[in-house]
Amino acid sequence: MTHPVSRTILLLDIERFSDRDDVEQAYLRRMLYDVTDRALEAAGIDETLRTRADRGDSVMELIDSNAPVTALLRALLTEVPVQLRAMNRMASRSAQMRLRGVVAGGYVAVDDLDGWVGSDLNHACRLLDAALLRAALRERPDDFALCVSDSVYQGVVRHDHPGVPAADFHQVTVGTKNGLLTAWLHGPVPSAGEDRGERGTGEAPGGSGDRPAPAARRGALAPGPVLDVNGGSVSFGGGYVAGDQHGVSGGRVTGDVVMGSKTDGDRS
Repeated sequence: MTHPVSRTILLLDIERFSDRDDVEQAYLRRMLYDVTDRALEAAGIDETLRTRADRGDSVMELIDSNAPVTALLRALLTEVPVQLRAMNRMASRSAQMRLRGVVAGGYVAVDDLDGWVGSDLNHACRLLDAALLRAALRERPDDFALCVSDSVYQGVVRHDHPGVPAADFHQVTVGTKNGLLTAWLHGPVPSAGEDRGERGTGEAPGGSGDRPAPAARRGALAPGPVLDVNGGSVSFGGGYVAGDQHGVSGGRVTGDVVMGSKTDGDRS
């Protein structure tokens, strides 16, 4: 195993890849490689500055930390949508491709089997597979949804570089089996996202977000009137209210309250 080194992590994944047959999957994989290579070439990142791992329906790139992240983001936001639009325009419905993407940063080591190891890489993969990012792609008309890690946002995006408008990124919290992850989604936050128990919620920077209150989220009733028995007693019986009640005002009941009857003779 090598020493962990700092790398920019790029992940791209094909939506609904397993729904296609073998011929379509082979075609989509070629197109994914083509889109990725063209985007990295547009960012000025040649093959000497990156290492690729094939994951079937997705591609993972470890990019040298000296390569400019601003150029990478700019290419992803401009070049990739243009390529996908042109490709899908000429393709049959079953051969059209839509992509989810993640850009993250961190330390990654490569073991003796050419496996990539690192918690930062694991977090990036969790973002790529998050229900919120899947929902974001489903709900938008274009063919690409991009999410960046909090470190990439804080280090690069928030400074509003040309071609990487910070205002277009929205803070989201993604729930994974390893806990909550903060990330930044390019474009509108989806109305809902859930997949295999993972949840994501979003909010605009500095805002409280659209997350409902816990009671409303569980479908609980809103708080009702207060029952305050001052020195009295409460009993529950046969389905009607009888006995002595007094002091009913403003939704507050005081005194003895009986739900039912104390004796059979009270039923009339």
